[in-house]
Amino acid sequence: MIGNGDRLLLRTSNLTKTFASDRVTVAAVRGVDLALHRGEFAAITGPSGSGKSTLLHMLGGLERPSSGEIWLDGQRVDGLSQARWAVLRRRHIGFVFQFFNLVSNMTVADNVELAALMGGAGRKQARVRREELLGQLGLASKADTAPARLSGGEQQRVALARALANKPTLLLADEPTGNLDSAASKSVLRLLETTHADGQAILLVTHDSRVASAADRVISLFDGMVVDDAPMSAPRRPMPLPGVLRLRG
Repeated sequence: MIGNGDRLLLRTSNLTKTFASDRVTVAAVRGVDLALHRGEFAAITGPSGSGKSTLLHMLGGLERPSSGEIWLDGQRVDGLSQARWAVLRRRHIGFVFQFFNLVSNMTVADNVELAALMGGAGRKQARVRREELLGQLGLASKADTAPARLSGGEQQRVALARALANKPTLLLADEPTGNLDSAASKSVLRLLETTHADGQAILLVTHDSRVASAADRVISLFDGMVVDDAPMSAPRRPMPLPGVLRLRG
């Protein structure tokens, strides 16, 4: 059951994902073990194609693992049906994407309120939650605006408000600043840091080391494998990569 009080929130064991195309099999994620505790802010970094987004999508039930285990708050979830994953996301997981994914024919307010309603809030609760979040994120004046009339930074703030509307146990962010300019990126990062300071657990995927520096801990991927996992304050000591020393020689 989600919300059992254990400090360990998320855990994976030997998680893998392979894709097959034209008789060629590609391993996108290879044997990943990781753990995230309540209230922790961790960033997953690595070059393009290293498996970052694939890993995050598996953790949120958007991709099914080829093998391995995912445990969320003491419950094994990697074998859940898509219907049960959908319920889990609505009630316990917030997702922020690079390209916002807002409902274009709904207002800013309705985008956020709908997420709260789908998370199980009553209509009055959902409206209060919507107004609270839009106020905190400086979007109260945009409540009746269509997403298309907002700047990229404003749309990402709406996406963040929507992701937080169900008071998620875990917030997953996939390159949330990847489509923004420098000023908007800084704004979104400040919001994530504020959310984290309030106790929100966050797992963020980014290719940008400056974005990763906002996290407490950085998990580095290379070729689908974890090659480094350490607090930001600790000295960076990358794990050895099979074949890399030969390439450097």
